[in-house]
Amino acid sequence: MGVPIKIRVQLQGDIADIRVLLQHPMETGQRRDEGGAIMPPNFIQTFTVSHNGKPLIDGQLNTSVSKNPLFAFKARGIKPGDKLGVSWSDNLGDSRKDEILVA
Repeated sequence: MGVPIKIRVQLQGDIADIRVLLQHPMETGQRRDEGGAIMPPNFIQTFTVSHNGKPLIDGQLNTSVSKNPLFAFKARGIKPGDKLGVSWSDNLGDSRKDEILVA
């Protein structure tokens, strides 16, 4: 199930600055371990951000994204007390979903 997703929201007037840190190894399947064996691919495929249960962002990732990706974006209409949820799933079937209340 992975490490909890870190979600930070900073409100500046009617604009919310949102930062999301996903803890994931993001292996491409092209690197080798210390013994010389190829490490199998393990990467996030889908990434979703929701605001009060409604989709805000739906994205697809691939092997070109670095380990522990950090995403930052701005959105309007987010107020204190709203729920902001983030979820991801990877190519091995692992997934994670976390939610915060905006302060």
